Amino acid sequence: MRWLGPDEERAWRAYRAMVTAVQAATARDLAAAGLSEADYEVLSTLSERPRHTSTLREQAAKMDWSRSRLSRHATRMEARGLVRRAPDPDDGRGCLLILTEQGMDTLKGAAPGHVASVRRHFVDRLAPEDLAALERIAAKVGGGAEGA
Repeated sequence: MRWLGPDEERAWRAYRAMVTAVQAATARDLAAAGLSEADYEVLSTLSERPRHTSTLREQAAKMDWSRSRLSRHATRMEARGLVRRAPDPDDGRGCLLILTEQGMDTLKGAAPGHVASVRRHFVDRLAPEDLAALERIAAKVGGGAEGA
């Protein structure tokens, strides 16, 4: 086994602290709007789809979740009127997730505050060259935003 060297360990711990701090702060701000991070991700990704509709399978893949996890979360969101399900006409065993009008209104209400939170806790703290470096690093490590 190759242990982490001092520089590697400091970088790893700094990365973990950064992710934890940014995620906690933005989650706290979303909670003030009545949404979890997962809620926001479901709503925002559905809003980008044609007819605000996605198959459960496609949505789970986009979010890197299991279908069962997304199905359970969608059940809670459906009870709040944010999404609805419909049979998938192309797959008799599948279902479609559809962003409701209430879900879109909720997203539109939360989005400005969420973007401000992301700016306050992340983007505005970095120089343009820092953001470019972070994007390159994310592409190498995890495929970046496009590969996720």
